[in-house]
Amino acid sequence: MIGPTAGALALLLALGAGAAGAEDVKAGPWRPLFDGKTLNGWTPKVAKHPAGENYRDTFVVDHGTIRVSYAKYDRLDGQFGHLFYKTPFKAYRLKLTYRFLTEGGLADTPAWARSNSGIMFLSQSPESMTVEQPFPVSVEFQLLGKDGDAPRPTGAVCTPGITITMGGTKVKEHCTPPANAPTIPNGTWVTAELEVLPNGEITQKINGVAVHHYAGAALDPDDTVAGGAKPYILARGAQPVTEGYIALQSEGHPIEFKDIEIQELR
Repeated sequence: MIGPTAGALALLLALGAGAAGAEDVKAGPWRPLFDGKTLNGWTPKVAKHPAGENYRDTFVVDHGTIRVSYAKYDRLDGQFGHLFYKTPFKAYRLKLTYRFLTEGGLADTPAWARSNSGIMFLSQSPESMTVEQPFPVSVEFQLLGKDGDAPRPTGAVCTPGITITMGGTKVKEHCTPPANAPTIPNGTWVTAELEVLPNGEITQKINGVAVHHYAGAALDPDDTVAGGAKPYILARGAQPVTEGYIALQSEGHPIEFKDIEIQELR
């Protein structure tokens, strides 16, 4: 029998510590963020366009899902987008179901963005983003589908404009892959769960299995990923991020989201 990898062992230890820290957390009722029929309560922000403009119907509702659609696009042209829920949250559990559609993205979608999307959280507001800004200052629960024959596990954590710590150590990489997540073919429904505790500890789960645990979210004045966000970050400094918006990402490949629910914690 082969023992756990160092990364998996660190995750197990961190989850044990997180469970101890969650003992006194009080949870409210689960409630939907998406009514299954409209985009009421959600604000689109697509790069090169102002907040509130649903450029070429990037986000549509279809059969109870929010779909990222490129049916009216000729090319992506760097127009990455995000659909923000109307209010910020501090501590909560979020769960949703997603699937990448089997048809591919646009021809000029970058290779890294194929079958790639995400759940952005602890995010700046859509109105505070610059018109050209491709990604909000946020933490990203990255969602990946299969692309080619190589393993491509879903559930990484990425950090445009923000730093995090794992095991007490500041993470230097922009994206940190999970140690124990599966590679999931496009067309398959997947359950993603996110827990943000009042003490700042964060856990990501794929199909009920924890794939990441980290803490210490703070603004990163040295960031170069959230283009155009430098003034926003420098105006605030390297302060902790304890509250923010939730957004669904459009990154060049069609994807659907449904059953989006939240349970606030205190």
